Amino acid sequence: MHGWKRSLALPVTMVAIALGFLISLQAQTQKNVSAAEQISADRLGQMKSVLSSSQAQNTKLQEDHRVLLDQLDAARKKVGTDPELLAQLKQLQILEGTQAVEGPGIQISIDDRNKNVLFPLSTDDIARMINTLKFAGSEATSINGQRIVASTAIVLSGSSILVNEVPITRAEGIPYELDAIGDQDTLVDYFSKLEAPVLKKYGMTVSIVKKTLLIPSYKGTYVFKQAKPSSP
Repeated sequence: MHGWKRSLALPVTMVAIALGFLISLQAQTQKNVSAAEQISADRLGQMKSVLSSSQAQNTKLQEDHRVLLDQLDAARKKVGTDPELLAQLKQLQILEGTQAVEGPGIQISIDDRNKNVLFPLSTDDIARMINTLKFAGSEATSINGQRIVASTAIVLSGSSILVNEVPITRAEGIPYELDAIGDQDTLVDYFSKLEAPVLKKYGMTVSIVKKTLLIPSYKGTYVFKQAKPSSP
């Protein structure tokens, strides 16, 4: 009888220990599940808060956008009717070269195709002459119909000279024609003393005529990839 009891004691003890472990594990698991549920609930609450805040910001941005559009539309209408603003706009367009202009100036014709020419006109020569005219007070300048603006590039591509990325056309007998609007006497004085002697020295034919000019607008577009308005 006692031997039978002793033989059952060890298995019963092991089962009791196992049950105790399982009960403890279940309790810990339930605790972890509860903690995870609480974390999920907290995160869900945070997400809802962030979503609500984002929706509020989006609504405000949409309202700000609508207000700015209304202001822009009002400004456009004002510019269209305000003579002072229209005059300022024209001045800015003339300054950036997007407005065709006319006025007194000089027309310079240069022929570098004579047999006596030592060196034909180069891109550096053209850039230097344009700078001389600007220094002399030219308010608008063009070469063979291409308006010179701040972004103008004068480069050699093969046998052609490109101005504003456009091959400049050459009239028969007069390959280059520079037009400059400004004080005629000053323009003639600067060009005839600083540029014409060098060109003639190299065998080119140069003529300068005072006349009323019509200089076309810049046909390209301004693209700013890096530059942007600075903060006040």
